[in-house]
Amino acid sequence: NTDVQFVPDLFELHTTKMRLTEVAGMPFISVREAALSGAGRIVKRTFDLVLTSVGLVVLVPVFVALALAIKLTSRGPVLYRQPRVGRDGREFGMLKFRSMRLDAETQSGPVWTVENDPRVTAVGRLLRRWSLDELPQLWNVLRGDMSLVGPRPERLVFVEKFTQEMPRYFERHRVKSGLTGWAQVNGLRGNTSIEARTLYDLHYVENWSVWLDIRILLMTVNHILRGDNAY
Repeated sequence: NTDVQFVPDLFELHTTKMRLTEVAGMPFISVREAALSGAGRIVKRTFDLVLTSVGLVVLVPVFVALALAIKLTSRGPVLYRQPRVGRDGREFGMLKFRSMRLDAETQSGPVWTVENDPRVTAVGRLLRRWSLDELPQLWNVLRGDMSLVGPRPERLVFVEKFTQEMPRYFERHRVKSGLTGWAQVNGLRGNTSIEARTLYDLHYVENWSVWLDIRILLMTVNHILRGDNAY
């Protein structure tokens, strides 16, 4: 007789809607309910609106100072609007303070930023080091395009590429994109593993809670101060 053993694909198992549990030594597979639905979405939206409204009022002087710094040191607009893919695959215009030259992708096309990227302006380097270039996304949160916490949005060209390469990648779009996310506060920011980032994003999608959002926001402050993969 031949002893045949089957090793399950942990990525597939983790990112499906199935939950594996054990009762009295017997394994049971059940359908996992979406953590963020119905009342959960209302709670999360209320949480976003309250914090974002306060944040926008408090940060007005910071916005003015950053806008002046960008305008006085480089040619081009203060804000940069880029199409990103959000919940359910819908595109929206994500706002950022411009941190690169106007011709940043003229020759290269859509590419990720790398460490010591020559396309980044002097002020832009400061903005990116402290994640200040992301602050205009508070307006995206207020509009309902994004949430304070969720999987970071990508451009369509990357979403299409990763969806073809990775099983269940698109399931991260079951919730709104976030200004910060579970993957980012676990060190997966910038030019890091897409597979690992997707796993963390899907963990967030399946296990959302207000307390998890609060934890991620507090961890985000710590990571900004440390400057992890900020370039």
